[in-house]
Amino acid sequence: MDSDAAWAAFERRDRAWDGKIIGAVRSTGIYCKPSCPARRPKRENVEFFASGEEARAAGYRACMRCTPDEIGRDREAIAIAIRLIEQSEETMNLDELAAAVGYAPHHFQRLFKRDLGISPAGYARALRNRRGEAALKAEGRVTDAVYDAGYAAPSGFYSDAKERLGMTPSAWRDGGRGAIIRWTIVDSALGPMLVAATSKGICRLTFDDSVGSLRLLFPRAEIIEDDGSMRDLVQGALAAVEQPNAAHDLPIDVAGTAFQEAVWSELRKIPPGETRSYAQIAAAIGQPTAVRAVGSANGDNHVAVLIPCHRVIRSDGSLGGYAGGLDRKRQLLAAEGHVPAAPELPLVE
Repeated sequence: MDSDAAWAAFERRDRAWDGKIIGAVRSTGIYCKPSCPARRPKRENVEFFASGEEARAAGYRACMRCTPDEIGRDREAIAIAIRLIEQSEETMNLDELAAAVGYAPHHFQRLFKRDLGISPAGYARALRNRRGEAALKAEGRVTDAVYDAGYAAPSGFYSDAKERLGMTPSAWRDGGRGAIIRWTIVDSALGPMLVAATSKGICRLTFDDSVGSLRLLFPRAEIIEDDGSMRDLVQGALAAVEQPNAAHDLPIDVAGTAFQEAVWSELRKIPPGETRSYAQIAAAIGQPTAVRAVGSANGDNHVAVLIPCHRVIRSDGSLGGYAGGLDRKRQLLAAEGHVPAAPELPLVE
């Protein structure tokens, strides 16, 4: 357990960490959940446990104000709901799920999203998409894959596919066959920059890269050098690199797992000039223990700058990694006006 991250969660009363850790106060003998509204004790008086059971075994008793043991009931209800969603042949609505686990719909929606970073309906959609992708890759017919994945009609699958996959379902099944991806390499303030796009948007933006990377990502797509039709996208990408403080709304065509997409969505919320730690991103998507997985999702970002993974650093203020190299990461952050934090000095009481 990262005790520094746990203490930071308690200091900001982070509900996303409720049920993940327990803070026990030696001076009072009471244990609380991170979001407890009570005044914070001194850091040296707090120790952390993974559960209320561990805290009780160590001689602590539950806080009467934040009732931390109720979180266990919430977790069990969410686990039951997940099983119902995964096992149901038809989509269950929020009212049905909440009734099945004994919660009010609006309250259960909040609990579910707090824990998983996504609503029950969003979880069900992501599940259908994953099943659809698996069925398509198994070389079955598209129509069969639609119904096998749990869609009531092909229109629903094609609608979701347009949102998440970018390509048509048949192209996704066959490694990009039939999709047209145009590419070009241009000089930028950060060196040679590869920009590639489908008809939907930019699907690849990297530095010091070659067209070979596209062929690895889309081995069966038709990959052709740009004839000038990408001019607006390329100019927009250059502006995003060279003027990172200016807002841009370039279309992108990327897709990943539900977890990756949650991370990428959170990255796009970070304002220019600011940074977040990997732990903060993990907590923001409701997965505070998935810090390493957040780092992996950062590394799987195919559109540098447009999804600003350079704004994520380590909890100690060091830069961490960056696919384009740490010098580029420093340049991007400096261009946005980010000032590295000074090392924290120990508190003197």
